[in-house]
Amino acid sequence: MFDEIIVKPIFNALMFLYSVIPGGDFGIAIILFTIFIRILLYPLVRKQLHQTKLMRKLQPELAKIKKEAKGNRQLEATMQMELYKRHGVSPFQSIFVLLIQLPIFIGLYHVIQIIVAHRDEVAKYAYAPLEQLEPIRKLIENPDNFNHTMLGFIDLTKTAFSNGFDIALVLLALISAVTQYIMSKQTLPTTGKPPKRFRDIMREAAEGKQSDASEMSSAMMTNMVKIMPIMMFFIMLNLPGALALYYTVSNLVATAQQHYILNKDTEEMEEIAEEVIEKEEATAKRQASAKKRAGAAKEGNITRIKAKG
Repeated sequence: MFDEIIVKPIFNALMFLYSVIPGGDFGIAIILFTIFIRILLYPLVRKQLHQTKLMRKLQPELAKIKKEAKGNRQLEATMQMELYKRHGVSPFQSIFVLLIQLPIFIGLYHVIQIIVAHRDEVAKYAYAPLEQLEPIRKLIENPDNFNHTMLGFIDLTKTAFSNGFDIALVLLALISAVTQYIMSKQTLPTTGKPPKRFRDIMREAAEGKQSDASEMSSAMMTNMVKIMPIMMFFIMLNLPGALALYYTVSNLVATAQQHYILNKDTEEMEEIAEEVIEKEEATAKRQASAKKRAGAAKEGNITRIKAKG
């Protein structure tokens, strides 16, 4: 099932790109494939960043809720969720984009395994129309003719240390780590003041001061922004170069998309956020007006009863 839904489409998309690139370059095929995937994900990314914009816009409201709750964590959490619901904010929206990319990443890993260890099974995974293309037909006839390099010298089926020290793959892992940091930093919520450090919060907790959930969350997110790139650097060093290339290009495109949406498209995003807030304010006014009319009607009814008596 996974092969049919994920692996075969990815395999055939890459093989098609490989076949139309002059000279056949697996690395260029992966770059084009990655850009295509990021373009397909653009509407979801835009919606995710719309949520980020709203979250930033709601920071004053969240600060007000924290003040009104007066240390009542349960009340504060309830009021926050109500605020998110009113403005259509889903704090877990970004996870959805990651969940979509995960099967693609796993599927690409399977494709690499086919190319490395089961190249004689190309015909098994290739769709019939693709087999009619001359480069694919030649590849089926002689699997060893497949060019699994990028620009003729970067072996994308190897890891950075599988055959000595490959400086190109190490640089690729480093770029993936840097772009991971930039991409995460772009979407980090801003509160207008530097967040407390995690160790300071833990020290205050040890002194008996009750920790603030929002400060704890902010400190953890800030730490993750710093830790994740380091983790991804070492992970990419131990993955085939093709996966490191996919992840790096995906990060580069995502960083460009986020920069465009968060900075160049700021006015439109703020207008959308303003519309949501205006709708909420209009709803609140209608509810208040309805409540006022109901109160006036009740008062008039009581007056008439008294007059009748």
